Amino acid sequence: MTTLESLKETVKRELPAWLESDPSFREAILGLTANLYSRRDETNDWFHQTLEEMRRERERQDALWRKNDERLERERQEAERKWEEQNRKWEEQNRKWEANQAELKGLHEESLALGKRIDRGIGALGARWGLRSEQAFRDALAGILEKTFGVEVLNVSEYDDNGEVFGRPDQVEIDVLIKNGLLILCELKSSIDKAGMYTFERKARFYERRHERQANRLIVISPMIDSRAQDVARRLGIETYGEPEEVSH
Repeated sequence: MTTLESLKETVKRELPAWLESDPSFREAILGLTANLYSRRDETNDWFHQTLEEMRRERERQDALWRKNDERLERERQEAERKWEEQNRKWEEQNRKWEANQAELKGLHEESLALGKRIDRGIGALGARWGLRSEQAFRDALAGILEKTFGVEVLNVSEYDDNGEVFGRPDQVEIDVLIKNGLLILCELKSSIDKAGMYTFERKARFYERRHERQANRLIVISPMIDSRAQDVARRLGIETYGEPEEVSH
């Protein structure tokens, strides 16, 4: 081992004791190494400065967090206000819609009731008009037959005790034409359907049994004869005419 290396080993070994026991030696060593290490006061200053910077940074972050929290709170309150306002609008719209529905329902019910009253009125008027127009039509046809063909037209009304015509006891009316000893049973109507044609045939047979006399002809005169009624008339041997002038002598 060289002398220099031996010296270094001795310094390393003995330096702690020298520094501890010799203040002047310690000061000398500190002076020599001052440029390599920070002094305690400088270290303390740096440490406090770092702490201060960290404190200021924390305060700045806290301020940012508070500002952000305040902004979020304002946004939450604004969203809540808008939601409540929208809810009020929806509730108002619902109330208006329900009121409109109730009003429309009332109008609809009133319209139905009015329609029913009108229908009943029209039905009653139609029934009265139908009876009057049917009688007027029959009277007109009877007048034409009497004037044009010189026949006697009788409107016979007899009570059917056994219900032969309508299935129960009721009054039966039939027009009877008499000319030169001929008996013609006739139905003078503004219109007649299939059921009406069958009814006329039953009325004619009822008259024949009641008076014990067979009719020479069965005639239906009507400007409106249902096609199915025409088929029934052909099967039952009933003559049909649309105008009284068409009736052959």
